[in-house]
Amino acid sequence: MTNHHIGMIVPSSNLTMETELPRMLRAREEAEPGDRFVFHSARARMQHVDPEQLRAMNAQAGRAAAELADARPDVVATACLVAIMAQGPGYHCTAEDDITRVLRAEGSAAPVVSSAGALLSGIAALGARKISIITPYLKPLTKAVADYLEDAGVEVVDALSLEVPDNLAVARLDPADLREHYRKLDLSGVDALVLSACVQMPSLPSIQPVEDEIGLPVLSAATATTYRILTELGLEPRVPGAGRLLAGTGDETRRPA
Repeated sequence: MTNHHIGMIVPSSNLTMETELPRMLRAREEAEPGDRFVFHSARARMQHVDPEQLRAMNAQAGRAAAELADARPDVVATACLVAIMAQGPGYHCTAEDDITRVLRAEGSAAPVVSSAGALLSGIAALGARKISIITPYLKPLTKAVADYLEDAGVEVVDALSLEVPDNLAVARLDPADLREHYRKLDLSGVDALVLSACVQMPSLPSIQPVEDEIGLPVLSAATATTYRILTELGLEPRVPGAGRLLAGTGDETRRPA
């Protein structure tokens, strides 16, 4: 049995990253009992999802990374998608590189995953070029996310903003409501649906049911981050009941035609 140590940099008000990722990886443990996952978190202060607090939180990433380095994690994930995407196209590369430099300076060789970069990786793994998205953000921040994805070559056909600025309130949203929210989106011609473009907005219980209903791949920032964590660890990205992205490399239906 192998223990895999996962370091997470999370906003201080985030409740979902430390809920959905462990839940997915516990489900994987049941399917693949040879691997176990241990979680270590460092927090960066952020209460309201506005540009000022997002920038201030990003400035704390180095301190949080240095703290995690002491635990010698096998991979580090930084989890606030909009904090990175709001800084402009391609910023996930800068954020990942900055955290990597801190880890290396502290003697850690862990690879770094950002939820922003992971969402792009997940979309690419599904072969999706056109998507629709749901976010909890105010409309200007949703536009920033859509622009970020478009700059990376992903067409955002439609976007729904739930307009919840308080980050704790986002965590308390009922994931079951997403099964109705998605019906407001234009899904014509899309290759995939991003049910939650935010690791704070709970969505895991609705991923598989919505995917089964619409017949298209459904992913979230959290499932995409899990996908990247598993691939960085050299493990098969397989989590039962978490959508096509996490169906495993042997699933021929994983990528759309």
